[in-house]
Amino acid sequence: MSTKILKPSAPFISSPLKYICNKSILSGIFLTRLKYAVVKPLLKKRYENVANYRPIYLLTSFSKVFEKIIYDRLLKHIETNNILVDEQFGF
Repeated sequence: MSTKILKPSAPFISSPLKYICNKSILSGIFLTRLKYAVVKPLLKKRYENVANYRPIYLLTSFSKVFEKIIYDRLLKHIETNNILVDEQFGF
């Protein structure tokens, strides 16, 4: 489903989507259908060599919504429990 359809229909599908996300989080199972992605090669440099392509994964809009929900919950948990220290970096 494209985001052009998803955004206007959000008030109507938010309750079922919330139920599916909560059920998935509680069971620890990520739906197989949400794992699908279209992989497209993107040229890194101007020379057309196979090694110069990097994969771009186009995910479904529902998996992006699910990812945002997980991110928000995880960030809230980390901030609430003061898990990360100021000296910690992402490398």
